Amino acid sequence: MTQTHNSPRRPRVPVEIRPDAGREGTSTFVNGHFPRRRALIVLLSVLGGFLLTVIWSAEFVDQTIGDNVANTLLGHDAKETPIQGIAAGIVFAFVSGIAGTFTACNIAAFGALAPLTGTTTGSRFSRLVQPLKPLGWMSVGMIAVSAVYGAIVGIVGTSMPQFSTAPTTPGGLSPRSIQSMVVFGVIGLVMVYLGLASIGVVRDPFARIARRYPNAPMIFMGALIAGFLIGRPFALFRQMFRDAAESGNPLYGAAAFTLQSLGNIVIMAVLFLLMAWLAGSRLQRWFTERPTRLAVLTAVAFIVAGAFTFLYWDVRLLARREIIPWYPLAPWA
Repeated sequence: MTQTHNSPRRPRVPVEIRPDAGREGTSTFVNGHFPRRRALIVLLSVLGGFLLTVIWSAEFVDQTIGDNVANTLLGHDAKETPIQGIAAGIVFAFVSGIAGTFTACNIAAFGALAPLTGTTTGSRFSRLVQPLKPLGWMSVGMIAVSAVYGAIVGIVGTSMPQFSTAPTTPGGLSPRSIQSMVVFGVIGLVMVYLGLASIGVVRDPFARIARRYPNAPMIFMGALIAGFLIGRPFALFRQMFRDAAESGNPLYGAAAFTLQSLGNIVIMAVLFLLMAWLAGSRLQRWFTERPTRLAVLTAVAFIVAGAFTFLYWDVRLLARREIIPWYPLAPWA
């Protein structure tokens, strides 16, 4: 006769089910792990972008930083020295791109690499090499848009609003100001939408195409960054723009505008690679412990940059032209 023994029952352990359990990422910008307090994240991010417009000093960034960087790299006064020849123009384009890294036109570019932060693994060498691939795909989008726009400038640039030297008057907008408002307003709203998508507030616009072309989001982001050229009023850029337009050479325009765009992200890319090399493994572990952290970082980067871009170029600009009565500004701004 055999005797059977019932195994003791194990106590049931309550399992926490997150709202994002079972979801998968749909693209580079949307990892599928959505935080709970999304409204608070959006509100604080928009507030951060707004406060940045209040304290931002274009004179300090454009002149103290941008002009000094360009003068140092070129070895002469960038604004006062005419561009002599195509070779000098190519050098000027790249240097002015580097000088414009921290201008208000380019600040939104810093949100582009947020989804890649902390996703590198392996040895220090591999953490240094892995980010080169997404940076390369982003460059594809940048080069495509920059080259096309530069070629157009080389052909018809003297008839474009950016070529205009008409002074801006109180109560009015010059053609180039209108172009800047339209371009940066659209870019800002797109950045905000991408931030909302990263935390599940709206649908991921790349969900379908990323299944077949996973690098499409980074190509699009590169194209978006290159779009800054279409509205950029930065003085050194306008100097390059006028030189390319007056040359009537589409190849020169394409090369100059491409190098201008690439120069814009050189410092940003170097900083990102250094961060991935020095702290990539620790950041990766931190994000792995709670994947919603990466979603929050991505959302905050996009929404802050997008809100800043839209408010700075479409609302604060109206106040500076005395079209709307008031916009809060810090004393130094």
